[in-house]
Amino acid sequence: MPHPETDFPDLYVNDGQLDPQRTGLLEATCPRTTPMAEMRHRLERDGYLYLKGLLPRADVLEARRKYFEMLAPTGILDPRTSPIEGIFDRSQDATDYPGFGTGRRGTGTTTSDTFMMLALRAHAEDWYRNDLCKHPALIAFVEDFTGWGKSTWALERTILRNNLPGNPATGVHYDYIFLRHGEDSVLTAWVPVGDIALNGGGLIYLENGHVLGRATEGQFTSKAQAAGLSEEEAKTAFNQNMMSNGMLSQDPRHFGEEHQRRWLVSAYEAGDVVFHDSYMV
Repeated sequence: MPHPETDFPDLYVNDGQLDPQRTGLLEATCPRTTPMAEMRHRLERDGYLYLKGLLPRADVLEARRKYFEMLAPTGILDPRTSPIEGIFDRSQDATDYPGFGTGRRGTGTTTSDTFMMLALRAHAEDWYRNDLCKHPALIAFVEDFTGWGKSTWALERTILRNNLPGNPATGVHYDYIFLRHGEDSVLTAWVPVGDIALNGGGLIYLENGHVLGRATEGQFTSKAQAAGLSEEEAKTAFNQNMMSNGMLSQDPRHFGEEHQRRWLVSAYEAGDVVFHDSYMV
């Protein structure tokens, strides 16, 4: 079935420019006007639920300000700008500031080591781990959406991702790869910490990627059972068969072409939240 044409800017991933014919837009949902049953249906159908303005914009921007103020001593920010803008100082070496969560270790310079230390330390700051990750509006929505109510528990394992133009981005993955020793009922919330243009490096999803993720997991489980592996041995073997950094691939363009699926993209605003299930690619 042909898809409606959209004028996309040039969009690049780790292995080159995405084909506009293999690119689509995420479907946005308004949490204030959409019935809860419909939102549950969209997550089950699409593998994701993109909610506009779920969180107060000012609260998200406050976390953004504190994050960049924390990183400012590394020289990452253009000194002519305000920290909350998050504008890179292009006189610096971008490789000193690798994307956190991409598996890159930095350059080993004092600047790079300091940046990695501060980017990691940010995960333990109250403005992130409590004020943002456990924001009352976020928790309240999940309690209602899932039906878990007061049994809802926010995992302490989170990733505060960052990246710079030209640096390698996060590879292709689904979250259960990193949660295989737990339940697959985990619901991930991706929260843009600021406004992101369509070509600004925001999260992208593979169309019907949750179907592919479940199939990938199921195929491996079947092979493991046929080989006589125990459940624990199967989990260990699957993890070892992933790339060393836990990714399915570092080449999104090739991955999408191989599986004949579009990559779905969007611009984002501070306050937006995207939920996805454990198998969504």
